[in-house]
Amino acid sequence: MTNISAANESIGERPDLSVSLQQALQSRIRLLEAEIDSFEQRDADLQTHIKECRERRDSADAIRQRMLQGISAYGQEEVRSAFDDYTAAISEVARGEQRFRQLTDHRVEAEERLQTMRADLEMVTDGVGDGGLSNHPGGSSNFHSASRQVFQVIEEERMRIARDMHDGPAQSMSNLVLQAEILERLVNRPDALLVELQDFKASVRTALDEVRRLIFDLRPMTLDDLGLVPTLRKFTAEYSKRYGIQTRLSAVGGERRLPANIEGTLFRIVQEAMTNVYKHSQAQNLEVNLSLSPERASAVVRDDGQGFDMLGIESRIVQKRNLGLIIMRERCELEHGVFEIKSSPGKGTEIRVEFQLQ
Repeated sequence: MTNISAANESIGERPDLSVSLQQALQSRIRLLEAEIDSFEQRDADLQTHIKECRERRDSADAIRQRMLQGISAYGQEEVRSAFDDYTAAISEVARGEQRFRQLTDHRVEAEERLQTMRADLEMVTDGVGDGGLSNHPGGSSNFHSASRQVFQVIEEERMRIARDMHDGPAQSMSNLVLQAEILERLVNRPDALLVELQDFKASVRTALDEVRRLIFDLRPMTLDDLGLVPTLRKFTAEYSKRYGIQTRLSAVGGERRLPANIEGTLFRIVQEAMTNVYKHSQAQNLEVNLSLSPERASAVVRDDGQGFDMLGIESRIVQKRNLGLIIMRERCELEHGVFEIKSSPGKGTEIRVEFQLQ
């Protein structure tokens, strides 16, 4: 794993290394600056799209409200079409807002990477010397910021759960209320009421599925009841269906139970690694390999995505918290495990974690 401080130790003896590092960092900085510039146009285009979606939603809502006030004057298909149009408009607004949040997150990540790259370039250019990063003015600050980053990661996870609740169950419940209003007005029309009741039941089932998914993400009950392998089998199946990434799970050593703390830690690390794959890797295929024995337990998550440059990864683990690398490493170290990352541009990423059980 490349490390800026290790490189700086030999700058005095290897001026060619210093020049190579400077050139590599300058190239990455130019790419990041261009990427950040592109965000402005994408941001403006997306805001325009969201505005248009909101206008369609408001128009559909006005039509729906008129129908609800005099529903007996409209046919069943007209009511259904108006309701479907309004629901579709709400969903389109939610998707646009979600894309805007993701774009904002990517822009923040890029700006943080740019800041780190510029700091690294300054250190290489100035020549920190034998002291490396530990004696650099920014080294202590980076070290002490790690715990603060953990709390920020926790807060971001809370925000993610809140967004999921808003865009999922909360939105579904809102739709159920609207459907209940229609049912109230169809009480004297048994045929139409029966059809709407069937739709209402399907909507309730969808809302229940969304709540169960959120509960699983927070703490899967199957982990306590059945163990790690059945829980990951369920998670990988749903993951593949949801994100369209071909996912294969293999387990050597059967479905034996592990200590509860190890099972929980392994599941969370695998879950976070798989989350990073669909967020960042653009992968088509994903493998999760477990090896369970009385002496040790290990997991490997491997994808065929775009990978990333390992240059300066140690400093970016602290700075670039959205990748989840810091939280995976912290979880592993709390249980005295071994955590490794292998990646390179265009060749995918492999994350490996191992725990000794005896």
